[in-house]
Amino acid sequence: MSRRTSVLAVALALTASVAYLAGSAAGSGAGGTTTSGERTAIPGFSRVVFLSHANDPVRTPVFPGDPPFSLTTKFTVHDDGFYLQYIKEGEHTGTHYSAPCHFHVAARCADELDPGDFILPAVVVDVRARVHENVDFQVSVAYLKKWQEQHGAFPKNSAVLLWTGCDRWWGPRIGRDVPTYYNCGSAAGRFRQPGFSKAAVRWLIHNGVLAKRGALGTDTFGPDPGSDPTFFETFLTLRKHRFTLENLTNLDAMPTTGGWIVIGGPRNRHGSGAPSTIFGLTP
Repeated sequence: MSRRTSVLAVALALTASVAYLAGSAAGSGAGGTTTSGERTAIPGFSRVVFLSHANDPVRTPVFPGDPPFSLTTKFTVHDDGFYLQYIKEGEHTGTHYSAPCHFHVAARCADELDPGDFILPAVVVDVRARVHENVDFQVSVAYLKKWQEQHGAFPKNSAVLLWTGCDRWWGPRIGRDVPTYYNCGSAAGRFRQPGFSKAAVRWLIHNGVLAKRGALGTDTFGPDPGSDPTFFETFLTLRKHRFTLENLTNLDAMPTTGGWIVIGGPRNRHGSGAPSTIFGLTP
């Protein structure tokens, strides 16, 4: 590991620890009131990786019906003495997090969450082989129980990251009969993707994996299988302080267990989420 990477890792660890403890002690709601009295310790780690795609309208597939994404240069160093781009995009463009109020009335929005809600222990559930056989694969309760037998219990209040391999098709191309990100390279429908079953999400909630806080993440458009037009898996997840993390990448750089994530990005007023740079912290 280079000296520069080591320094970055130490700096981010300190930042993450301070952010979490500050959030637990003082809260971060609009009124500055405490919303979580819990404390935790950030473990040591050796490497920091990006789990986000670059935010580029040329390469970013936009979910059907979402606002178009554009990025325009408004000022340049040559003409204006400084460089600045004007960005127009929805809150759920590209790699992003979704806050509870995205699916629930009177639930917490981005500006009402604690710093510690954005820092979570993470596990990676590799389903690439199953997705290769069936692009509509749904993670079942039995599959999660078998995963635990092999890797140990899921951490409480954690981020469960589904590694489907669909991110290899990242791009804006769309079509029913061509391999795209929208159909996970299957060329068998305009929108198809694997995801969690409803029962699996309920099981994760019931067992405290998705508890007061936590997240379901995936390298697809979201944790819902493409066969569920109601997005009920997202609906179940987005309660309390829980997030969904969508359009992830680079999950091969994360360990199966023992990693942590830091969810960065704007906290817009009444924000339902935001495009996000998500950092993976590896032991």
